[in-house]
Amino acid sequence: MCSTGGPIDVELDEGLKGKKYRCNDCGTVFEAVGRHPVCPSCQSENVTEV
Repeated sequence: MCSTGGPIDVELDEGLKGKKYRCNDCGTVFEAVGRHPVCPSCQSENVTEV
């Protein structure tokens, strides 16, 4: 079975370090892993690493 879309909540493994980002649209600060972080609050890709 395959599904697409929607946010996915994933807990970071202790060995995996996320980077901190701030959403330029809503101001939320969050940690993410990967090349294309997405704001968990508003789903914007307009984010800056802090």
